[in-house]
Amino acid sequence: MAEVIKMPRLSDTMEDGKIEVWHKKVGDKVAYGDILAEIETDKAVQEFESDVDGVLLYIGVEEGQAVPVESLMAIIGEEGEDISALIEGEGSSDKEEKVEEPKEEVAANHEEEKADDASANEESSSEIPEDVHVVTMPRLSDTMETGKVVSWFKKVGDKVSFGDILAEIETDKAVQEFEIDVDGTLLKIGIEEGDEAPVDSLLAIIGPEGTDVSNISVGGNKPAEKKEAKKEESNKEEVKETKQESSTSSEKTNDSGRLFISPLAKKLAEDKGYDISQIKGTGDQGRIIKRDVENFQPQAVAKAAKTDSAAPVAAMAIPAGEDKRVENSTMRKVIAKRLSQSKYTAPHYYLNIEVDMENVMAARKQINAIPDTKISFNDIIVKAVAMALRKHPQVNSTWNDDAMILHGDISIGVAVAVPDGLMVPVVKNTDHKSLTQISAEIKDMATRARDKKIKADEMEGSTFTVSNLGAYGIESFTSIINQPNSCILSVGAIVEKPVVKNGQIVVGNTMKLSLACDHRTVDGATGSLFLQTLQQYLETPMAMFL
Repeated sequence: MAEVIKMPRLSDTMEDGKIEVWHKKVGDKVAYGDILAEIETDKAVQEFESDVDGVLLYIGVEEGQAVPVESLMAIIGEEGEDISALIEGEGSSDKEEKVEEPKEEVAANHEEEKADDASANEESSSEIPEDVHVVTMPRLSDTMETGKVVSWFKKVGDKVSFGDILAEIETDKAVQEFEIDVDGTLLKIGIEEGDEAPVDSLLAIIGPEGTDVSNISVGGNKPAEKKEAKKEESNKEEVKETKQESSTSSEKTNDSGRLFISPLAKKLAEDKGYDISQIKGTGDQGRIIKRDVENFQPQAVAKAAKTDSAAPVAAMAIPAGEDKRVENSTMRKVIAKRLSQSKYTAPHYYLNIEVDMENVMAARKQINAIPDTKISFNDIIVKAVAMALRKHPQVNSTWNDDAMILHGDISIGVAVAVPDGLMVPVVKNTDHKSLTQISAEIKDMATRARDKKIKADEMEGSTFTVSNLGAYGIESFTSIINQPNSCILSVGAIVEKPVVKNGQIVVGNTMKLSLACDHRTVDGATGSLFLQTLQQYLETPMAMFL
């Protein structure tokens, strides 16, 4: 039976999705795990994988088109299957729910379906055996409304014990491990990897091996559909093999370019801030294992990278006498909305200083003389900012209506120019990382940001932002605060100019910094003291290593 594929919600704030490119065309065969399309969200462009087998029978969203979440995107089924009812029903009803008032007949049908679902849910809930445990999407934070399953650590048919990690779940704040508090066999998975669902939706069912749970439903989830029966019966072995590879193996690149990593290696890589796509696997069939992560040297990646956060964006040539209409991308719409909100809600003010960069230039030259090491001035500035924030926690803060949040972690966002606007990848726990680690992360994330390969969670959680236009020859400028941060630092070019030292006019190298502050959290004196500390670190860089 044909399956309707709808526009997925790939981030917590995503409302619309735009199809960047289809990897399949109508008539192509599709297998479980194949990449169907690349979808642009409000944060990044992400690959979307198919969770069914069949033939692509219909494409409902063309390349370059943006549609709301849950809109009809595609239909997959058996070759030659009649899908006219699905196109008219599923596709049109989705649009009617969002744009138009439903017709009377459609509304009546919907009411009947709701009634049937409600009665089915009540009946199934009442028939849950005592030894079967229904696990729902947990509320892992006070503000969490939906959760996204990042990865499953168990597959259907596996034995689970009290305390086992069942899955990793992404909330509105972080990715957290979810432990199970019962024993049994994993009988059903209600939310696939990469899918998002409201709190209390059916996450999994655990019970005695062989128990029939096809009719059990919770939180409005529909009873098991035929696609699950198809996976578990006709293609059971093939799907089991695929899921085993994705949950227990590590880096293995197939024809679609998909990477796999074991849970232990993945967690270790995340703790160290490594990009798993840069790690070469030495396990079975090229998989990444714990040893690969432990032996990974980020400086090798840094050396290979040929771009940084200041790489220019190609200009568009417009013939004289002509106008060119460029549709606003989802990313640019969101950027415009958030910057406008920041400018008109946060009372901005600016503090400016000029820093002597002679000692930083000398220190950088000495550091880059070390084999396999190459750091930029921006890397040193980011490190100095992180260390200064540790001494001035009020600058590392967020304003809420009822309280000011002083963040214990220091995570610096680094503004990166991309064709569609601006992205801000985040170096997590910046003050605890070495210059080479910071350099490798910034170069890697900047490159992937421009290639639209960066992940949404790599642009979340910043507590302070640095924007550097020095490479463009800009001597000084001001920036709009990247909320929920309280401040953003604008970094200009290092300029050779006459300066006064010890009463003598000599040739020096200086750099101008401008700190934009939210006056609700950072007063003038607080921001000034922070800049004084930052200036001390930059003019005496050895102090950062004491």
